[in-house]
Amino acid sequence: MKYAEVAVNAPAAQPRTFSYSIPPNLSLSVGHAVWVPFGPRLLQGVAFAISDQPQVSETREIAEAIDPHPILFPHQVELAKWIAERYLSSYFDAAALMLPPGFERKVLTYIHPADNISQTAMPALTEQQQKLLTIVQNKGKAELAELKKILGQKNLDAIVAQLVRKGLAVRTYQLQKVRVKPRMVSYLSLAVAAEVALEKAAELEGKGAKKQAELLRLLASEKSPVLLPEARRKLSFAPGTLQVLLRQGLIALDEVRMQRDPLAHRSFDFSVPPELTPAQDKVWSEIGAEMERMAFNPGALSAFLLHGVTGSGKTEIYLRALDKAISLGKKAIVLVPEIALTPQTISRFASRFPDRVAVLHSKLSPGEQFDEWQRIKDGEFDVVIGSRGAIFAPQPDLGLIVIDEEHEWTYKQEEQQPRYHAREVAIKLAKLTGSVVIMGSATPDTISYYRAQGGEFRLLELPQRIAGGEPFPLPLVEIVDLRKELAEGNRSIFSRSLAKSISAALQAREQVILFLNRRGTATFVQCRDCGFVLRCKRCDVSLTYHADADDLVCHQCNYRTKPVAICPNCLSRRIKFLGIGTQKVEEELARVFPGARLVRWDRDVTRGKYAHEKIMSKFLAHEADILIGTQMIAKGLDMPLVTLVGVINADIGLHLPDFHSGERTFQLLTQVAGRAGRSKMGGRVIIQSYTPEHYAIAAAAKHDYATFYKQEIAFRRQQNNPPFNRLARLLYIHTNAEKCRKEAERIYHLLEQERDSQGLADTTLIGPSPTFTQRVRGRFRYQIIIRSPAPLPLLSPINLPQGWAIDIDPVTLI
Repeated sequence: MKYAEVAVNAPAAQPRTFSYSIPPNLSLSVGHAVWVPFGPRLLQGVAFAISDQPQVSETREIAEAIDPHPILFPHQVELAKWIAERYLSSYFDAAALMLPPGFERKVLTYIHPADNISQTAMPALTEQQQKLLTIVQNKGKAELAELKKILGQKNLDAIVAQLVRKGLAVRTYQLQKVRVKPRMVSYLSLAVAAEVALEKAAELEGKGAKKQAELLRLLASEKSPVLLPEARRKLSFAPGTLQVLLRQGLIALDEVRMQRDPLAHRSFDFSVPPELTPAQDKVWSEIGAEMERMAFNPGALSAFLLHGVTGSGKTEIYLRALDKAISLGKKAIVLVPEIALTPQTISRFASRFPDRVAVLHSKLSPGEQFDEWQRIKDGEFDVVIGSRGAIFAPQPDLGLIVIDEEHEWTYKQEEQQPRYHAREVAIKLAKLTGSVVIMGSATPDTISYYRAQGGEFRLLELPQRIAGGEPFPLPLVEIVDLRKELAEGNRSIFSRSLAKSISAALQAREQVILFLNRRGTATFVQCRDCGFVLRCKRCDVSLTYHADADDLVCHQCNYRTKPVAICPNCLSRRIKFLGIGTQKVEEELARVFPGARLVRWDRDVTRGKYAHEKIMSKFLAHEADILIGTQMIAKGLDMPLVTLVGVINADIGLHLPDFHSGERTFQLLTQVAGRAGRSKMGGRVIIQSYTPEHYAIAAAAKHDYATFYKQEIAFRRQQNNPPFNRLARLLYIHTNAEKCRKEAERIYHLLEQERDSQGLADTTLIGPSPTFTQRVRGRFRYQIIIRSPAPLPLLSPINLPQGWAIDIDPVTLI
């Protein structure tokens, strides 16, 4: 008998599998999805290993395979193991990242009243038990989640268990309905010759079957099958009409699968490769030679860090690499940090490789994601383009992985387990598949650059910008000291230099980008008499005023309320709207430059499916003169008519209590400055700041990564922060502030004891302390930071209860 080690879709704090015997009639291999009994329920699982001996003495039998073919490649199973063990998640949660969209199905719990309940022999019930039983009896059966909404979640599981023990209720389990299926459409066609159909139509019409005759004539007149909904729209016939003709064998009804193509609405003009500059040619020679070597003699990791200034032609290197991969019989995955970048990246790749580009990201409908996943696994595309989740696309014969803007923190999954970093996953995937990795950025992540300096990655440089196929200087950057502006009486959000430059650009019919990494109109609302600030009821943050909706909005939980005219604390009417966001910038621009055409690009205006694409197209078509945006506009976009970039306030985020703050400020400023002067029209950048002397701002103004890196790495070495150590962040969330604090202290002492027992002298524990925003969505948050060369040995023996989240190698500490 054979046995399978199965990763089961059940809550698990640590990575582990469960042993099941394989029925004799079931052919199973690594990567198969299966149904397995787990307690009283039937759950999904993935076979991680097949062996002759189980890990336990008694096993249960696998119920059945979900699909006749393995759903994961063997290298994906190995990748899932690595992710689970590195980021401390369950094996199934790691494997779920690679499963087809809509695959996961929850097990729903239903409560039924027991049969033949005798009212005379009814045992004494509490008020809560009686209330629950009455609801269940009235409904016949009720889902547990529905009951929790009606009665509240407190003690409900225990009450249900009590009724079951008393014989008054029965628990049953049922799988959630399949959420995504292939889209099938019905086509009608003739099952007989057209002449026969027309003769039959005349006969039917004579008998009064007018609709049957009309349908036969319609199908006879068409050269190809007709969509059933289209035929119904034209003729308005009843279902019986169709059934009669089908029974008589006059027509055929066929179900055809229709692909939901996310690029069906777009067309792409074919483009030819430009001639490479000497710097590009040198870089490409190294990458091309390595791809040849890896294709025929795969070995150790082959990863390149491509450090190229903004506009230096990194994308052309990616395109050449894809062309090389295809010539070697390989395929590729290209990651971009933001969905906003996807349309432009797709356009560049699809114009060079028409009909061979797939796209995967969260703005696609579930059906589009499902169809793209299936077609990718079937090998229909040469390249998959998408945000971080696209690294898990089932791309066969993988030979190339490109990570554009590799420094971006959006490559880190922070919302749920496993909290992986797509760059690290890509490096591991490349090792498993023998692929080449190209990580490109004008502002490489400090850790990546350190690893390249140490020889783990091969560092390649593109030090010059290209315009029109020739080297071109980077835009000049001016730093405006806002302290001086205020001292000299300028209280506008635009410095005199920026206002003058905007006016000149508009007169020359050029385009302008204004950057402010903060949404809304006013960032807080305050009473000028008592100082009271309007705050979210559920979060420890001030409410931001959004003028377009006339709402006060919490940017943590989206709580909304209307502005007040009277202070709720002292009843004063002196309410002041303070601070600025992108909406305020838009209002001020409309007032100061009334003739300018404005467009805003932030999260508030990009909720629609094609919102990013529409804004980009509008600006590229010069239907707007000034683009106002948050960090979305700072990432890799190519806008040739932009000659001026203005940074409204460079200090936002600079002074947050996080050692990444200086690096992120430098990266954002350098990247947004890179949007100016990407054509021979040239460009200029104006950065407004209250701390112009800060090393991150000064280095960004000079496009000087080397100086920034030198100071940043010295700072991190002094503080023992990454890359000189690794970090782990333990976050505890609870509705009660005191219980939250006590639990954080309890785990801290456990970690202290474990550290001392293992003799981990180089491991530091920081905390426990409230997070930067202590309360979010009504829940309090405490954190413990572990700083260590290897945090996993300390964490592995600790059994963290529900409410704790672990983030290995976090990209933020606030």
